[in-house]
Amino acid sequence: MTASAFLWALLLAPLAGGLACLACRSARAVLRATVLGVLAAALAAGICIWMTRASGSIAAARGWLYLDALSAIHLLVMMTVFTTSSLYMHGYFQPEILDGSLSLKVARRFSALWYGALAAMTLVLLSNNIGIMWAGLEATTLVTAFLICIHRSSESVEAMWKYLIICSVGVAFAFMGTLLAAAAANGLHLPASEALLWTRLREHAGEFDPVLMKAAFVFLLVGYGTKAGLAPMHSWLPDAHSQAPAPVSAIFSGFMLNAALYCVMRYVPLVEEASGQAGWSLRLLLLFGLVSMVTAAAFIVFQHDLKRLLAYSSVEHLGIIAVGLGLGGAGTFAALLHALNHALCKPLSFFAAGRLGQMYGTHDVRTMAGALRAAPVWGKALFGGLLVLIGAAPFAVFLSEFLIVRAAASSGSYWTMGLFLAAAGIVFVGVLQRAITIAWGDPVMQPHAEQAGAVDKALVLVSLGVLLVLGLWIPGPLWHMLDDAARIVRGAP
Repeated sequence: MTASAFLWALLLAPLAGGLACLACRSARAVLRATVLGVLAAALAAGICIWMTRASGSIAAARGWLYLDALSAIHLLVMMTVFTTSSLYMHGYFQPEILDGSLSLKVARRFSALWYGALAAMTLVLLSNNIGIMWAGLEATTLVTAFLICIHRSSESVEAMWKYLIICSVGVAFAFMGTLLAAAAANGLHLPASEALLWTRLREHAGEFDPVLMKAAFVFLLVGYGTKAGLAPMHSWLPDAHSQAPAPVSAIFSGFMLNAALYCVMRYVPLVEEASGQAGWSLRLLLLFGLVSMVTAAAFIVFQHDLKRLLAYSSVEHLGIIAVGLGLGGAGTFAALLHALNHALCKPLSFFAAGRLGQMYGTHDVRTMAGALRAAPVWGKALFGGLLVLIGAAPFAVFLSEFLIVRAAASSGSYWTMGLFLAAAGIVFVGVLQRAITIAWGDPVMQPHAEQAGAVDKALVLVSLGVLLVLGLWIPGPLWHMLDDAARIVRGAP
C-alpha cells in the first residue's frame, strides 16, 4: 500500500470501528471490539509515522491530508493515549457490566462517541487545510461533550454544558482567527484549492499582511487556548475532568488539550515570518504559560478532590509546554518532549484515580488515606504518577522541566525562570502532601477489594517503566523526531 492509502486508512479506521461496535450484541463485546479497532488504528498510525520518518512528510488527497514530523509526534502521542485508555476501560467498566448498569445501548453510544473523538482528533493532525483543522477541533468539542455525562447526573450534565458552551465560544474565537489568517494571505492570489493549505501558506508567510496576521494570532491563541485549558480560559476543565469517566478524563488530559495547542504551533512560524518582529508570538505564549502555571499552583494547594487536582495539574503542564514554546530555541524541543512526557503520565494517574474512586466511592484524597496498602496496584500507580507529575527525579517530567529551565537561563529570561520555579515548587509541595496522605495516611474507611487484572498490572508497570527510561535516556529515533518537529515550529527550513 502507498503512503496515501495508509493516510486514508488511518482517517477512516475509527469510522469503520464505530460502525462495527454498533453491530455488537452485548456490552462486553462492544468494549472488546473497541479495543481491537483502536489497535488496528494504532498499527496504521505506526506505519504512517515510519513512512514520515523515512521521507520527511507524506501527503494524500492532493495535499489536503499531510503528515510531517510535527503532526507525526502528536500522532504518536494520540495513539499511545487512546490505546492505553482503550485497554484500561474494559476493566474499568467491568463492575458496571456485571451489575447491569452499563447496558448495550449505553455501551454502543460510548463506543461510537469514543471512535468519533478519535476520528476528529486524527482529522486535526492530518489536515493540511487550516479551515478543516479548525473544523476537526470543533468536532472534538461536540463529540467529547457527551462522553462527560455517560454516567448521567445533575453534576455531569452541568459539567457537559459548561464544557460545551465555554469551548464553543473559544473555538468561535479560533474561527475568527482562521478567517483573519485567510484575509492576511488574500493578496497571494493562490488557487482556491490551495488558499488555506498550511504548506502553501508557509512558503509565502513573508508576504502576509502583518497587522492582520498578528490580530489572527491573538484570536487563535485565545480560542485554541480555551480548548487547551490555558488560564484564564480554563474554568471548564476541572468540572469536566471531575465528572467524566476515568478513560474519558485520560484522553481529555492526555491528548485533547495537546491537540488544541498543536493548532497554535502550526501558526507560530507563519506569524513569526509575517510580523517581521522576532519573538512576537512567542511572548504571548510565554505570558499565557506563566499565568497558567501560577493559576494552577494557587488552586492545587487547596484541592482535596483527586480528579480536580489532576485537572489543575493539566493546566499547569499545558502552561509549562506554552512556556517552553515561548522561550523558543532549545525551549521548543523541551516543550515537545514535555508534551510527550505529560501525555504518558497523566492517563496513568487518571486510571488509578478512577479505580480507587470505585473502591472508595469518592475521589476525596482524605478518604483515600492509606490506599498504598489497601490497593497495592492502583495505589502504587497513583503514588508513582503523582511523583512523576511534580517533576521528581529521575523521571521523564523532571528532564523536560530541567531542559526548559536551562533554556530560560541560556536566553537570559531570569524572571521567567524565577516564576517557573516558584509555581513548580508550590505545585511540588502541594501535590506531594496529597501523595503522602494517599500512601501512608491513617485509613479512614475500609474500601472494596481491589480489582486489577494482568492488563491493568501491565499498564502500570510499562507506563512507569517508560517514564523512568525517558528520564534517563531518549532513544535516537525519538530524539530526531522531536528535533525535526521543533524545527518546524521554529520555522527552520
